Amino acid sequence: MFGNNITIPHLLIFFPLIAGLISFAIKKDGAARSWALFASLVTLAISLSSLYFAGDKNLSGIGFSYVWMKYLGSSFAVGLDGMGRMLTLLTAIAFPVILIATRNTTYRNSNAFFGLMMLAQSGLMGVFLSLDALLFYFFWELALIPVYFICSRWGGEKRIAATFKFFVYTFAGSLLMLVGIIYVYLHTMPNGVADHSFALRAFYQVQLSATEQNFLFWLFFIAFAIKMPVFPFHTWQPDTYEQSPAAATMVLSGVMVKMGVFAVIRWLVPLFPLAVAKFDNVVIALSVIGMIYASFIAIRQDDLKRFAAYSSIAHIGLMCAAIFTKNELGVQGVMLQMFSHGINIIGLWIIIDLVEKQTGTRKISELGGIASQAPALTILLVIIALANIALPLTNAFVGEFMMFGGLFQYNKWFAAVAGLSIILAAIYTLNMTRKVFYGEPNSITAGVQDISLSSKLVLAILVLLIFAFGVYPQPLINLTKESVTLITNIKSPL
Repeated sequence: MFGNNITIPHLLIFFPLIAGLISFAIKKDGAARSWALFASLVTLAISLSSLYFAGDKNLSGIGFSYVWMKYLGSSFAVGLDGMGRMLTLLTAIAFPVILIATRNTTYRNSNAFFGLMMLAQSGLMGVFLSLDALLFYFFWELALIPVYFICSRWGGEKRIAATFKFFVYTFAGSLLMLVGIIYVYLHTMPNGVADHSFALRAFYQVQLSATEQNFLFWLFFIAFAIKMPVFPFHTWQPDTYEQSPAAATMVLSGVMVKMGVFAVIRWLVPLFPLAVAKFDNVVIALSVIGMIYASFIAIRQDDLKRFAAYSSIAHIGLMCAAIFTKNELGVQGVMLQMFSHGINIIGLWIIIDLVEKQTGTRKISELGGIASQAPALTILLVIIALANIALPLTNAFVGEFMMFGGLFQYNKWFAAVAGLSIILAAIYTLNMTRKVFYGEPNSITAGVQDISLSSKLVLAILVLLIFAFGVYPQPLINLTKESVTLITNIKSPL
């Protein structure tokens, strides 16, 4: 059953979708949590199985397809290439880790909370698997809508304002993308006949003038830049991260931002090569500005959630810049870093959540001395923090080194300015570690206890992944090399 590539993409989408719908019918709080954890573990097993069976590595065919909307030329077409395998695996790892890490958090109407979490996972899987533009748009919205409800219902005191801002940004971006999708669809004529189609292959083969590409490029790029986010489309993120419940923040930061990075690689660069060649300097400049800007803001932050949010913006900016170098070294670094960033940032959010639960505060200025109270938590935090600044032998080092190498090949000045973020990342990360975990305990941190066995286990798994892919990243390189060829050879993407 699992040996057929048709079945695995199907299950990755529909199993969490059905599990989420079932969760809404479960009335007992503990049962809903247990069911969601079980479903996420089954999804992880399905994702792991996709790594061991032959499949479509370069999207020259379709893994699973049936006609969805016949008269519009849209099919339910999904498939797994190397990049899709990597990102569905990241998604599948993230959800059980998040559910275990937040197991002690109580939610009113928990069946609805966990049902929405599973629907978000289904939407994320669909985004990474879609080979049809209209289907991609459908799953793009399916991934976002549950998060709107989670943030607005279970978030902090200012959740309504933060969620509204999140909604306005992402809805505006989605509308721009939809307009672009429809325009490209109207110009698809596969096989020389007027048989319009939303298929990915049909979109890749469409012939557009330079003027049309320039216009469409910004429709798509703004939508994807908002999701990543890239400067100056980032202002929704810190507020949303601050007000969202911990589990939703981990999904947003660890997995959902990868939707934008993935979409640029899968849809934007291959579709509009002339526009990419014209605007690459603009996008890289925006990305580099965002890296430096976010790094300086992170240094000044006193709230741990906002600190992590600006740190994430800086890392995503480097990924966006490296994509537009369009050289093999930089793009391969992006592939590695998408996975590594997801692991590292989720680990950081877990530790922030554990600290807040024990102390009742996220203010860096009010904390200190936790190392003497919780040595195991401190050791795990230090490892994750060092991975966050790409220390050699950690997973982020290889990807970041490759991205800076690709940026250097493209333009030495861009690389030099972007390189300042390495120093700034060390400053804000080590400063946070020193202020929160070292020094003498105060009245707030004196009662902190070391973390439970389950929390140690979850963080230890993430640390194991940090070292495993830091020492030996070759499996991820082998998995994604065909996707790298796709974007670095945009004249003939199929």
